[in-house]
Amino acid sequence: MNITAAAFVWLVSGFVFANWPFLSEKKFLFFGRGLKTMGFRLLELAVGFSLLLAIGFGLEGSMGRMQTQTWNFYAISLCIFVLMAYPGFVWRYLRRGATRRAAGGDSEAGGKQG
Repeated sequence: MNITAAAFVWLVSGFVFANWPFLSEKKFLFFGRGLKTMGFRLLELAVGFSLLLAIGFGLEGSMGRMQTQTWNFYAISLCIFVLMAYPGFVWRYLRRGATRRAAGGDSEAGGKQG
């Protein structure tokens, strides 16, 4: 695998791992349905970040010598990972709430007319 393909695989898997906590109500995509709290979604994000790091280290190791990383690498990687999760967060908490309000599900006026 060349370096361009490896980078593409890593970025796509990062986008998928960052957004799956917000796109599904199933816990870890496989286990029963139920109300997922924001704390559980953050746990899923942490697991996804760990899987992404493992994929990255595996791809880097398959191409040659691995570089040593300091805390800066992990901090920047986590920030980029959280940034990749933004579309899923918007879909789950901002967009879906706006469509419910537009459909009349939640009234901002509290049911008072005029």
